[in-house]
Amino acid sequence: MNKALMIAGLGLMLSACQMVGPDYQLPADAAVQRKDFQGELAVEGKPVVSAPVPADWWRLYKDPRLDQLVQQAMASNTDLRVAAANLQRARAQVDEAEAAGGWSAGVKMGAQRLQESGQAFLLPEKVPVDNVGDIGISASYQFDLWGTLQRGIEGAKANADATQAAADTARITLVADVVRAYTQVCAANEEREIAQHSLDLQSQSTTLIQRLRDAGRGDETQVTRSQTQFKSLRADLPRYEAARQAGLFRLSMLLAKPVEQLPAGTATCAELPKIAQLVPVGDGAALLKRRPDIRQAERRLAASTAGIGVATGELYPDISIGATIDTVGLIDDLGDPSTNRWGFGPSLSWKVPTNGARARIREAEASAQGALAHFDGVVLNAIRETQTGLAQYSALLQRRDALADAEQSAKLAADQTHRFFQAGRESFLADLQATRTYTDVTAQLAAANTQVAMSQIDLFLALGGGWESGRTQASSASKP
Repeated sequence: MNKALMIAGLGLMLSACQMVGPDYQLPADAAVQRKDFQGELAVEGKPVVSAPVPADWWRLYKDPRLDQLVQQAMASNTDLRVAAANLQRARAQVDEAEAAGGWSAGVKMGAQRLQESGQAFLLPEKVPVDNVGDIGISASYQFDLWGTLQRGIEGAKANADATQAAADTARITLVADVVRAYTQVCAANEEREIAQHSLDLQSQSTTLIQRLRDAGRGDETQVTRSQTQFKSLRADLPRYEAARQAGLFRLSMLLAKPVEQLPAGTATCAELPKIAQLVPVGDGAALLKRRPDIRQAERRLAASTAGIGVATGELYPDISIGATIDTVGLIDDLGDPSTNRWGFGPSLSWKVPTNGARARIREAEASAQGALAHFDGVVLNAIRETQTGLAQYSALLQRRDALADAEQSAKLAADQTHRFFQAGRESFLADLQATRTYTDVTAQLAAANTQVAMSQIDLFLALGGGWESGRTQASSASKP
């Protein structure tokens, strides 16, 4: 009868099990739920289109060398290796959480030379010293009556998802850094070529002015002014070489290989990578789903919410049921019926009072509130970055287009002046100055093109694309 009551009571306890702590759901007042963030990102008149952002946006440049650089970086970058190790650790923590509770078993064996107390056996005389052994097997099952262990699993899985999102963030940042460094090398080479051309024209101008002075048709001030301009232009040349070297060293670090082993033609690239179409930006809803930092913050919130349940579970007892079989006695007698014993039954462990448990619950609740605030901040920052990137990209394109018009005007003026010179209606100096003006505007246009290219990269980074393709490449690289 007592046994039946015990079993019935245990069954009642099992049937009444509940999950401690709140069940996680995305808060209704979270910033990511706001309708005004879900709309179109592309505004009429903006140089973008509301098309889905491609997973491998860098292929829009149609530059095989750039594709090769990105692929090599995905395979060997040290930051991605760190992210991969962190992800492995997080997944191991999930396995650890899933293995907690449930069945467990153990084996113990021991032997010692023992002087036992006689009074322990209700004997007045001294017990002889002898060799005593203990061999036992135990098994138990811990019930997760309150859902504490399940909350721990939920927290571990959410943390693993957040770590995966952090790895995705590392991938898109890496892609943007590779494209930016490659663009810097190409821009430096292109702008240096233009600067060298301007320097050559200034040298010709200086020579001509010196001849005019020697012929009595000029003065020393004009010569000095021309020489000063020549020296100023020459002083700019090392700046372009330094920018080129910095870009190459950046690529070397990102790809984890010496500069000499970079793909052929990287160091001599002299044409900016360009996208021959409107930039696809998608919409706000897709942006909030795509950005890995938003996903990371949301998963951190889920993990913090699960932490409330783990902390709450400390208020409740741990209940398990187990059995033991062992043999204890003199070594020579081990295994005899007189040395054997066994046991079966439930076990309850409860810390009373639960020192600090309620404080830890309040701590977990505060942590969840902080995670929600951080989540909202990440969402707001993502919208800000994207809107800012769109505005800057549009403004730089307008400036580039204006400089392109100015370049056409300068080219027309240079061509007209050159024709007048050939007809004897303008001097060689005027022809040279017009050509130099055209070259100066060309240099400004090249710098503006570089700014547009860099702003374009920043915009793609803000849009959060590229991690999907990165995952695929990473998994392919890990296969034998």
